[in-house]
Amino acid sequence: MIINKRERITNQKRVILDYLKSTETHPTAEKVYFEVKKKLPQISLGTVYRILNNLKEKGEIQEIPSQVSHFDGDILPHAHFICQNCQKIFDVFLHCEILKNQKIKVGKIKNYQIIFYGICKKCQK
Repeated sequence: MIINKRERITNQKRVILDYLKSTETHPTAEKVYFEVKKKLPQISLGTVYRILNNLKEKGEIQEIPSQVSHFDGDILPHAHFICQNCQKIFDVFLHCEILKNQKIKVGKIKNYQIIFYGICKKCQK
């Protein structure tokens, strides 16, 4: 976990991060709130949003923009596929990491996010 030495990791932040790293479902902030509230009944939705934004800014989680933002605790290089029918989000592991640190005409790539849109196999049936 990448934590600034001066920043203390709160129990709330640890529980949220642990939840995101343990799930493959790419939950919304509201889903994170309902799951974390089972362990921390006093936590507020506002606190969950603040912690998610903090973790995202520090590069400890990914935000997946969709109709509603979703979050991913897996920060290894990978793309996402969003089903335009059921809105489910899938991880897509490609060899995209070759993009990182590449020099292009406008500058050097430090990070990227690739999102594919389509209809998942389940919805195609």
